[in-house]
Amino acid sequence: MNIRYDETAQGSAEMILLFGGVIVIVIFAALWYKNYLISAGNEINKTDVKTVTNSIQNLKSKF
Repeated sequence: MNIRYDETAQGSAEMILLFGGVIVIVIFAALWYKNYLISAGNEINKTDVKTVTNSIQNLKSKF
């Protein structure tokens, strides 16, 4: 058995562990960002959206 093949297998195992760690970090960040967007979405009222819509429609009449 050649030592070179053993080193290749170790490199593959290290890459799998690295990608696994990156995937865990990405999932954690996505969940945190989702919670951030949900809390930010609750702060917007329907009246705020309606006010912006009316402002845009008023601009349309000026053009």
